[in-house]
Amino acid sequence: MAQTAGYSATALSKAAAGTHLPSLAVTLAYVRACGGSVPEWEGKWKETREASALAEPRDDRMQPPYQGLARFEPDDHDRFFGRDALVQTASDLVKEHRFAAILGPSGSGKSSLLRAGLVPALRTQTEHLTAIRIITPGAHPLRTHARALEPAPGDGDTVVVIDQFEEVFTLCPDPAERAEFIDRLLTVRDPASRLRIVIALRVDFYGRCAEHRDLADTLPSCSLLVGPMSPAELREAVVKPAQAAGMIVERDLTARLISETKDEPGGLPLLSHVLLETWRRSRGRTMTTEAYEAVGGLHGAIAHTAETVHAQLTPDQAELARALLLRLITPGEGAADTRRPAPRAELDLAAAPGDVDQVLERLARARLVTLDDDTVDIAHEALITGWPRLHTWIEDNRERLRLHRQLTDAARTWQELDHDPGALYRGTRLATTEEHWASSQQHSLTPLERDFLRASTAARSRAHRLRQSLVAVLSVLVVLASIAGALALQEHRASQRKYEEQEGRRAAMAAASLLASSSGRERVLGMKLSVAAWRIASVEETQAVLSQARFVQLTGDRLSFPQEMNTRGLAEGDTIHRALFLARFTSMTYGTSEEEADMAHRICTYFGGPSRREWTSILRTPYRKVC
Repeated sequence: MAQTAGYSATALSKAAAGTHLPSLAVTLAYVRACGGSVPEWEGKWKETREASALAEPRDDRMQPPYQGLARFEPDDHDRFFGRDALVQTASDLVKEHRFAAILGPSGSGKSSLLRAGLVPALRTQTEHLTAIRIITPGAHPLRTHARALEPAPGDGDTVVVIDQFEEVFTLCPDPAERAEFIDRLLTVRDPASRLRIVIALRVDFYGRCAEHRDLADTLPSCSLLVGPMSPAELREAVVKPAQAAGMIVERDLTARLISETKDEPGGLPLLSHVLLETWRRSRGRTMTTEAYEAVGGLHGAIAHTAETVHAQLTPDQAELARALLLRLITPGEGAADTRRPAPRAELDLAAAPGDVDQVLERLARARLVTLDDDTVDIAHEALITGWPRLHTWIEDNRERLRLHRQLTDAARTWQELDHDPGALYRGTRLATTEEHWASSQQHSLTPLERDFLRASTAARSRAHRLRQSLVAVLSVLVVLASIAGALALQEHRASQRKYEEQEGRRAAMAAASLLASSSGRERVLGMKLSVAAWRIASVEETQAVLSQARFVQLTGDRLSFPQEMNTRGLAEGDTIHRALFLARFTSMTYGTSEEEADMAHRICTYFGGPSRREWTSILRTPYRKVC
């Protein structure tokens, strides 16, 4: 049979033993040697392989040799392989510079290098170091980590490792706090500070560092760029963790992983995840190519895991998972999307908190998210690009996500300011937010965010009612002012009329006195004054003196009115000249009769005054010149 099949007797006996699934080539050779149907057994082999690969994964309580999407922590350094040379270079950099930066693209292994490589290496230098601290900036880096940036008691230096430094640009909304935090970090360049700072920064945010002049000047001389792993380093990362756990990685699988990962930008989290899923699906002590292919390979493993978890959720849980994952992402503005660590309390979106706990537990068990103390975070940003469903959710809600991040920050600020009304939304921001989150669509908001929106809406309603009240009050004031103005005008006219009547009576008394004089000159003056008195005010007294003037013997004097006040002459000149002067500017608008107009016309005609038609026109318009 061995001669017929072309394989050794040992290979054929292992295939027949049933301890593990033989390769397809060995299986088909065995079938041909036995005279069986090749197509039939090929189909059976594929079904068996799929069933074997998709069998129940290993118990989650077992310690896996690989991290998956989760980063390595300091306690994982015994499973951190392939970076020995880079760890040594980073350690030397920290010794030489009090401020150092580890740069690299997303997925290059910066966080794991710092935590599982550099930190354990620095711990061996206890004679020079007092303490080592690991922080991430968060939304308020200076306020949150002020104490962490103080040196620990002792003579040695304190090393502060700042992972995910790009959060200074993506999560911190206050440019002033950001600049102050960076200034605080750069003070460690003074040896008296007894501090050493190491930051890990995504290289696509390197340009943002130019916004701070001192940081831009410092970085070039103290930076280490994390590049891709060499084939030898990749082999260590694949094989040695399995060996440490008593496992074997098929040689073909190792070669395939190295070949697919070496030219893949940011491929380390993909590699780590597919190794974890392959280990979970493998039977016995061997990690096989069949299991690797069954979980989707290097590029499909993340999507395969995420879709498997998503399919196990109920429709309500799936919608809740979507809301939770979108809340853990900050949409990029001119840069790639980034993860956003969130407090656990911020994720209480469902009516029943147990639903949130159950969904988070499912996601954490699949190592898609991490639950660290009171913080929830996406395990790695590779999930954003490696899971098409999540990527579609982000693209479909990109603008909404930006507004949501702003709403979350505004609500938190409002809470920190003890619900200060000045921190509420108003105008266009409130209207835009309401368009995206109507009352029936607020299930994706936290209680704090809903309270913030309700308070903003209530404040707008109060302001609207206040504006309406002000408009009503102003309208009433305008009406009252108009009425008051009309009354004042009427009062002014009445006062003016009363004044003119008084002046007319005084002029009439003076004219009557002059008309009774024996002097012809004074009688002529009295006739002039009677016309002036009637022009000032057509009242009973002025009408009477005007009638009296008709019977006075006329002389050759002409009627004329003075052009300016002149008190020279007779003792009663003040009254006479004042009356004659006022008559020039007074318009007869009331009490004028045709008979009185005729009388004044006859008097003025005798003295060479205007004609009847001219006089009538004079009576209707302000008087300028009578004769």
